[in-house]
Amino acid sequence: MIQVDKLDVVYANGTRALAPTSVTFRAGQFTVLLGASGAGKSTLLRALNGLVAPTHGEVRIDGIGALSGRKAIRSHRRRTGMVFQQHQLIGRLTVLANVLIGRLGYHGSLRTLLPFSVAEKQLALDAIERVGLLDYALRRADQLSGGQQQRVGIARALVQEPNLILADEPVASLDPASADRVLGLLHKICKDDGIAAIVSLHQLEFAKRYADRIVALAAGHVVFDGPPARLGNQEIARIYGTTPIGVRQDTPQPSTLKTGTYA
Repeated sequence: MIQVDKLDVVYANGTRALAPTSVTFRAGQFTVLLGASGAGKSTLLRALNGLVAPTHGEVRIDGIGALSGRKAIRSHRRRTGMVFQQHQLIGRLTVLANVLIGRLGYHGSLRTLLPFSVAEKQLALDAIERVGLLDYALRRADQLSGGQQQRVGIARALVQEPNLILADEPVASLDPASADRVLGLLHKICKDDGIAAIVSLHQLEFAKRYADRIVALAAGHVVFDGPPARLGNQEIARIYGTTPIGVRQDTPQPSTLKTGTYA
């Protein structure tokens, strides 16, 4: 479980990317962070892995405590897989070599100079097989399509044996069909293995299709927190700052929103 307590992020230029936010993410849930560009999704997601330091407030991790200090952050990152929008692969390396990078958090700096163990190589091959790329294991990463490269990113996260996967706009650069396949694969793996996932998206249709829970942001504020079935036209208008077709301009909007825990 991850507890976000009054988390506030203000960047050096004075931009408030995230207003004081309190929310709890529970084990096993596939949570989508939804919102328009600049809503605060990526800031919140990256704060959950210590990649963005909060201005105020804190993130607390079960079994670790507050996510502050090198030891706590390293321990959390070791079991937290990251999937990035632009894949973050090393193009000249093979698929296998890229996936094995996910094991580096389990080794000290000197140990990383030595070859990976047979057991770790087998773990990586198993992860590559699960994303359907075993035949490409020895191919250079820059020879793959965008969708295939993102599947390599999922395998790299999976080889960490994570209890949490964070994915920052993982399908933003893919065509709709490839995006659906990649999200479907990520969703299936997380559900099969009981891995919690927090995925930032701006595609409403994917959020409704795959999320157990949607946490939506607008201008750094949480404006919706609940299951996809509760996401109606009024809620969508709050998220995107527009009035959907069929909703009157003068439709009253909720004045308050309870955020926090949704199980």
